[in-house]
Amino acid sequence: MEVTKKEDQIMPEKKVSRKKTGAKAEELKEEKPVRKPASKKAEPAKKEKPVKKAETAEEKPAVTEPAVPSEPELPQPRRSVAFIGSECYPFVKTGGLGDVMYALPRALTKQNCDVKVILPRYACIPQKYQEKMIYRGAFEMDLCADGRSYYVGIMEYVWDGVVYDFIDNDEFFSWGKPYTNLVDDIPKFCYFSKAALAALNYMDWVPDIIHCHDWQAALVPVFQQAMFQGTPVANAKTVFTIHNLRFQGIYDIKTIKYWTNLPDALFDYAVLKQGNDDANMLKGGLSYASMITTVSNTYAWEIQTEFFGEKLDAHLRYHSGKLRGIVNGIDVDIWNPKTDPLLPANYDVNDAIEQKKACKKTLQENLGLEDNQDKMVIGLISRLTNQKGLDLVNAIIPSLIDGNTQIVVLGTGDPEYENSFRYYENTYKGSVCSNIMYDEERAHQIYAGADALLVPSLFEPCGLTQLIAMRYGTVPIVRETGGLKDTVEPYNEFTNEGNGFTFDRYEAGLLLDAINRAKTLYFTDRDRWDEMVKRDLQKDVSWEKSAAQYRSLYLELKP
Repeated sequence: MEVTKKEDQIMPEKKVSRKKTGAKAEELKEEKPVRKPASKKAEPAKKEKPVKKAETAEEKPAVTEPAVPSEPELPQPRRSVAFIGSECYPFVKTGGLGDVMYALPRALTKQNCDVKVILPRYACIPQKYQEKMIYRGAFEMDLCADGRSYYVGIMEYVWDGVVYDFIDNDEFFSWGKPYTNLVDDIPKFCYFSKAALAALNYMDWVPDIIHCHDWQAALVPVFQQAMFQGTPVANAKTVFTIHNLRFQGIYDIKTIKYWTNLPDALFDYAVLKQGNDDANMLKGGLSYASMITTVSNTYAWEIQTEFFGEKLDAHLRYHSGKLRGIVNGIDVDIWNPKTDPLLPANYDVNDAIEQKKACKKTLQENLGLEDNQDKMVIGLISRLTNQKGLDLVNAIIPSLIDGNTQIVVLGTGDPEYENSFRYYENTYKGSVCSNIMYDEERAHQIYAGADALLVPSLFEPCGLTQLIAMRYGTVPIVRETGGLKDTVEPYNEFTNEGNGFTFDRYEAGLLLDAINRAKTLYFTDRDRWDEMVKRDLQKDVSWEKSAAQYRSLYLELKP
């Protein structure tokens, strides 16, 4: 059933609201280059008499100018993409979504895409970015079922070829953190999803693709189909990316209906309804998006099963024809052991074996571990939650402390795991160091100084730590799930291939077996271990390949 909406609600007039929250717009006039007059008229060159060559003189070879390398041609045709999400590094970041919203748009600009990123203008965004934002305009937007309207301001920041537009409203975004609780977050992101679409219409910038991320932007495809038909932004195709299916934006129907004013017909099981009385914002995005992506091929398959599907497996199976998986990358400029300023010694594939020893020595000294290059150092950098497989790690730590192994933990999370790792540090002093914190410098030093890194997750949509570990020549030990399975090739002792060690079923004994296989190779055949370190350093974990896959997906939707 086609649902229409008042035009003034969808195509706001370009008027300045009664409320100001940004700096006054400045008109930037393009300065024409001033051509300097020649100081005097050029005179014709005088003819010179030819000079005879000496008969005995050797002729000099002609000097040729070195060819200037031409820039690689960008893929055609050019496409415009609007990213809509709740966080983006360096403005605000709480997890992996912030990294993707930063790195993928930058990579897409190199794939001949014109990219705009739309974000909330949180009060917690550092002032050094706030003060450089330029006011683009403002308007009033109808939102609620009772006709209540809200101010929408647009502040713009341009950086490294990407345009960032921030949706400004003090009532929703003046709090200290981007996420607080569902009571406050549901209205905030209902407003944000609709305001992002209205802002695109207001700026008269209609992209080919609107790419939405996680439940906070899941209502964008729903609003587009239900309330923006007949407006320019309705012509865009939508891509919805699931970064973690566990978080869905579920709340009672009455509240979400009030804050969206969406038609009653959408609050059924085919679109938004879940259970008896709840609406699921992420489910609505899955229903109306032109294409659904997840952050790895394996995770795209896993979420269609009951164990991983978080009660949406049947809905995802129904929409499986438009479901794809594309693995994330990492920013290889930030994560680069050759130039990383936080490392005691920099290295690349040519000198990694020696320089990693210096990094290991510094790590052991700084963390109070026994200074011994013959020990194997195993790192764990993680949020300390049950998703990350920490119950398995807890169960086997006593079996790992054999006089030849050291364990370094970095992270915060559930008190249960924080306290257990503190206990192991006190029990096995000199062999276990538990850093119950998050420290960026220490994380870089663990990636470089450890010999292996544990990622034994119960589920892992993509995972970044294993990619960073390989970038730094640290061998990953992972469970075969989600992006971990897609990015880590298990070591084959017969062919000497692979770049890590893996186990399949979620069992402590299998994790211990994978670690013991890694230790066996490390202690008995260091040459083969070093070859694996070099393979990891040479593995392409950048965004370039992933960005090309996203571009192909965009072209599939908009040829």
